Amino acid sequence: MIGALEMAANAGATAAILLAGRNNVHTWWTGIVGCALFGVLFYQSNLYADVALQGFFVVSSVVGWVQWRRGRAGSELPISHAKIGALAWIVPAGVAATAAYGALLHHYTNAYAPFIDSAVLVFSVVAQLLLMQRKVENWAFWILVNTVAVPLYASRGLYLTAFLYACYWVNAIVSWLWWRRLARQGA
Repeated sequence: MIGALEMAANAGATAAILLAGRNNVHTWWTGIVGCALFGVLFYQSNLYADVALQGFFVVSSVVGWVQWRRGRAGSELPISHAKIGALAWIVPAGVAATAAYGALLHHYTNAYAPFIDSAVLVFSVVAQLLLMQRKVENWAFWILVNTVAVPLYASRGLYLTAFLYACYWVNAIVSWLWWRRLARQGA
């Protein structure tokens, strides 16, 4: 059953995600609202890695808001590409962090699907950090996260959340193409 908390969390998150894809600074405050609500929802669903992730999102949204507005010597941060060298170490580090955090959750909590939940956490952090820097490649990581999150949330009965994450998957593809174009225009 879809409750009011799940609907409100998804409304805030959807606004933030759509605004991020359109390169709109209002993504950050709408994200703060949605993430705070999701933190409560995921706690109720025993998805503890996702609870921690929502706390990270709230803090990083404040930082992202400032970076986007004043990140380049007081002027707006431009959209650009991440360096290949940085991406080459991010993926194996993310896999290692997923395994380590998943093991902690598995051994010390009653977390549901601790390794899958950890993958959502770790690669969401990676994607968010790249988004905060306005790197085009953030969208590839959001595609990965959404691919893993949809079945995870559906398995916990969070059907609205799972459906919207499937929509976010499509949004990530469209946004990736749009940001590539914006990066070319800005170069």
